[in-house]
Amino acid sequence: MANDKVTSNDVARLAGVSQSAVSRYFTPGTSVSKKTAEKIRAAAEELGYRPNVLARSLITGRSRIIGLVVAYLENYFYPEVVERLSKALQDQGYHVLVFISSIASENVDQITQEILDYQVDGIVLASANMSSELAARCHASGVPIVLFNRLQDDVRLSAVTSDNRGGGRALADLLVSLGHTRCGYIAGFEGASTQRDREQGFCEGLEAAGLTLFARGVGNFRYDEAQAAARRMFAGPDRPDAVFVCNDHMAFAVMDVLRFELGLNIPADVSVVGFDDVPPARWPAYNLTTIRQNVDDMVAETVATLMQSIKEGEGAARRVILDGTLVQRGSTAQKTPTEETR
Repeated sequence: MANDKVTSNDVARLAGVSQSAVSRYFTPGTSVSKKTAEKIRAAAEELGYRPNVLARSLITGRSRIIGLVVAYLENYFYPEVVERLSKALQDQGYHVLVFISSIASENVDQITQEILDYQVDGIVLASANMSSELAARCHASGVPIVLFNRLQDDVRLSAVTSDNRGGGRALADLLVSLGHTRCGYIAGFEGASTQRDREQGFCEGLEAAGLTLFARGVGNFRYDEAQAAARRMFAGPDRPDAVFVCNDHMAFAVMDVLRFELGLNIPADVSVVGFDDVPPARWPAYNLTTIRQNVDDMVAETVATLMQSIKEGEGAARRVILDGTLVQRGSTAQKTPTEETR
């Protein structure tokens, strides 16, 4: 019997069970007895049967598909996020469609509209923002949205983030405790809430210690732009004695410039801190002091929020802010007193 001719009724007849039992067996979230499941599995394999997911979605009104928009993958943080989110959603019986956006998010609305054409059950935007107009359209269509590692003012959008402001404050407190008084900052993309909140927390920490930001550059979350910002900030003699780089991906670029182009020693000449705690931060080549984002908890909260919205319908937006962890490594050290400060 040709595969495209096989129906669930054929499987039911061969297995000696009801058609509804076959339907339950192939429907995520439902179950049949172990004995019945074995009969259905054997019959389906013998007949070469696979359920028509698209046809089922027309009947149930659910595609079992989640759209995932990711802003950029060169940052080690996001491939890990995509993998864990995809696995967690698959465990819930969903398929994941991944779309790549730009960091500046100017094409997020276009991408999201394309996702809606797939009749998705929900959308996760990882490090990307969408317009209020499109958010309203999704809301009206009953398609829930969860922002991952981003915040927006739109009250309809749920979000899961780390405590970026608190993490920035913790890094300022650390550098101050180590005796640093000339602290620089290299920003990410200015339109990102993560960038805004990390810088705000850092500046608040410096202000509490009676200090102000000594120097500022912009890296836009890009390796090459972070390198250029480091060259400008550290080229002359009047340079910072410590620098907070908005994420680890850019921090590695800054450290490479400081060491291999400018001949500076880390941490003897300058302490460097980042944010995320991606795998290379633990490598001996970088040994970076940073704020660890708890990816497992962020993913779990994102999936839980999305599943609740799909099941119960969208209500009030849910905002989850999770604590990060300060991880102190060899890229920071107590500042050595100079002749001027002795």
